[in-house]
Amino acid sequence: MVNRAYIDELWEMALSKTIAALRTHSSYCSDPNLVLDLKNLIVLFADTLQGYGFPVNQLFDMLLEIRDQYSETLLKKWSGVFRNILDSDNYSPIPVANEELYKKIIGQFPFQDPELEKQPFPKKFPFSEFVPKVYNQIKEFIYACLKFSEDLHLSSTEVDDMIRKSTNLLLTRMLSNCLQTVIKKRNTGLTELVQIIINTTHLEKSCKFLEEFITNITNVLPETVHTTKLYGTTTFKDARHAAEEEIYTNLNQKIDQFLQLADYDWMVAEPGSKASDYLVDLIAFLRSTFAVFTHLPFHCLKWDCSCV
Repeated sequence: MVNRAYIDELWEMALSKTIAALRTHSSYCSDPNLVLDLKNLIVLFADTLQGYGFPVNQLFDMLLEIRDQYSETLLKKWSGVFRNILDSDNYSPIPVANEELYKKIIGQFPFQDPELEKQPFPKKFPFSEFVPKVYNQIKEFIYACLKFSEDLHLSSTEVDDMIRKSTNLLLTRMLSNCLQTVIKKRNTGLTELVQIIINTTHLEKSCKFLEEFITNITNVLPETVHTTKLYGTTTFKDARHAAEEEIYTNLNQKIDQFLQLADYDWMVAEPGSKASDYLVDLIAFLRSTFAVFTHLPFHCLKWDCSCV
């Protein structure tokens, strides 16, 4: 009934209208699962029409645009996940009563300590629960990124690059902001700040395992030219430095408060027979505080000793 030129012209018109409609409506999607469903429908539609000889490159180009939007919705979702994890944490070392629970934690987070392994039960991991939870949520985010890249006819290198860039945004923007918020909270005490330093130290060490995890699912070696590196170490170092600064500030404020509360007679001719109750309380506070500092890694202990 019609020639090929007419069909091609009709397809071009239908394709432009379809892409315009998809761009408009997809921009309102805030649920990553909905964006993923939309992507799968577009892929099925494109592959089917391609089988009938119609050009569908524009559809796949549009999917790459939607991929960026999908990444943004994932980042917002995981920002909420991280906030919930950090807000619900007790900021205390994880206690383990038996071998089964110990192996469960080891299975969730890559941690090796021969000295801890030798200790009898019950014993404690040095980090709190948010460490294995955050680590596993980063892996879940990587899986979610991988889902969108399926069936897009991308090379392994392109998929690897996309996952690494999105993961870097997750670490340097979302997780970093969540950690800084917790550190700057007015009710965050010295004990919690010390635990955050310990936790971020272990998360920083785990970045090499995240690198390996991405390599295993994309089959792109880290040594490959132009391979993007993860910037997680920077995120955790910045958080640790912020916590150290907060400890320094809080400790000095507390000492100032003790001294300001006391009504000293600085012009007294003879010293008293005993120390002021305020000084006794101050010394007791400092002793309990430095007892908490003994749980810090060695390089942090040196910092704490120098700042007092």
